[in-house]
Amino acid sequence: MSDPEFSKSLAASSPAETPPHRVSLGEIASVFLQLGATAFGGPAAHLARMEEELVRRRGWITHAEFLDLLGATNLIPGPNSTEMAIHIGGKLAGWRGLIVAGVGFILPAMLMVILLAAFYVRFHAVPVFTGILDGVKPVLIVVVLQAILKLGQAAIRTQRLAMLAVAILAALILGGHELLVLVGAGWLMAVLAACRLPPSSMPERGTVPILGALTLVLLLIVGGILAGRMLTTDPSIVTSPSTEHGPILATNSPSEFRLESMAAVLLKIGAVLFGSGYVLLAYLRADFVERRGWISETQLLDAIAIGQITPGPVSTTATFLGYLLAGIPGAIVATVAIFLPAFVFVAISGPWIPRMRESRLMGAFLDGVNVASVGLMLMVAWELARSALLDLPTILVAIVSGILLFGTRINSTWLMLAGGIFGLIRTVC
Repeated sequence: MSDPEFSKSLAASSPAETPPHRVSLGEIASVFLQLGATAFGGPAAHLARMEEELVRRRGWITHAEFLDLLGATNLIPGPNSTEMAIHIGGKLAGWRGLIVAGVGFILPAMLMVILLAAFYVRFHAVPVFTGILDGVKPVLIVVVLQAILKLGQAAIRTQRLAMLAVAILAALILGGHELLVLVGAGWLMAVLAACRLPPSSMPERGTVPILGALTLVLLLIVGGILAGRMLTTDPSIVTSPSTEHGPILATNSPSEFRLESMAAVLLKIGAVLFGSGYVLLAYLRADFVERRGWISETQLLDAIAIGQITPGPVSTTATFLGYLLAGIPGAIVATVAIFLPAFVFVAISGPWIPRMRESRLMGAFLDGVNVASVGLMLMVAWELARSALLDLPTILVAIVSGILLFGTRINSTWLMLAGGIFGLIRTVC
């Protein structure tokens, strides 16, 4: 598919929802490099920053378009915020924009992780950034809540969708599986939309196959979740009793390390990864520690910590491991391998989003998925608040950030910088 055709297929179905001007590759690179260098706090915070910068500040896409891309992102494996960046880049400038946005978002985090990994190998320690992150987190909560309010207004347009939102929150609070909630919400809205169609507009070859396919997908997800719970053991991590880092390769009967073997493992993980950083931790532990013995338990936990405290996608944890095992070439190969499936999945799924909107049933399916996506962001914001608002100073930071963010047009980047300085001062003093 040519670049203009790709851009056209990714464009919204309504002309009023297309960007007011064609965005250049240089503009896309600049914005996503900035986002990649300042996007702390995990996927929900990344998405909130994208919504602020690309929807409200620059008007490159609308809230409705952002929600459709977010819904599609939640339905495919891989790091959500990275896939969102890739989706937006593709929508704005075709396959070139897709690559530029994705690489721009990943590159700052990759470079930071390589620097920290070099420090780690040299001194067998991780620099202390916890205090800075503790100061940034209260600001991130407000940024995420602001995005949730804007996206929620765009997603919940009818009484039916409002009732669905309440049901979704209840399901998530009760521990419902995220993917099941997403697809289930979409399936329910598609079924309700089919029931409202007049008989003359419900030809069997159109409606029945769509509902049948959605039902099959839903049943497969339910079956996969049940099978996974029956067949897998508890993936929780039991840390090593030793506090020593030991050699770069773990000594528990490690298999021979080869760069292509690591690439194959990370490609597989990137192609099947759903869920949070804790799911990534379980996959990496199974392949890098238990099955192959390439690294120690302690090294894995340190790698996850680095992925959490640096901006950008948490999957740059793989960059850290690649550097430990094979230096800069290993870091580059690991980064490409873990993120490559995301580029492929977005390139395949992106052109189908506007086509889904043209179908009344699939449009209703997307509406349900979009509401569920906002619900997932709200649950993440709640978990973030529980871990960030630990004392009076952090609560005050959140309150002041809320007043400034909702009451002025200040860029949240400056608030996060101020929060980081506050956290650093608290740590030093």
